[in-house]
Amino acid sequence: MPKNRENEFVPAKKHASLTTGEVIRMLRELKGWTQEELANRSGITATNISSLENGRVEIGKKRAEQLAAAFKIHPAIIMFPEYEEGTVLKAA
Repeated sequence: MPKNRENEFVPAKKHASLTTGEVIRMLRELKGWTQEELANRSGITATNISSLENGRVEIGKKRAEQLAAAFKIHPAIIMFPEYEEGTVLKAA
């Protein structure tokens, strides 16, 4: 491992990043919810949740806020997963 000082290791580089859909699915599954349950909690139809999870539609601010409220997290975790990746597991 590369060292920058004695006994201090350089953090590993990211090798994968999550999409918004992957974050939604991950949070939902970590909560143990079905798409229908998330639909009931968020006010977004199960069909739209499926489309979001599979990247067929864009999230949009309103949907991000609805999902964030259901998950009890900040909308940025859903809207900007490339920046908030480290907080996804904590949020679940």
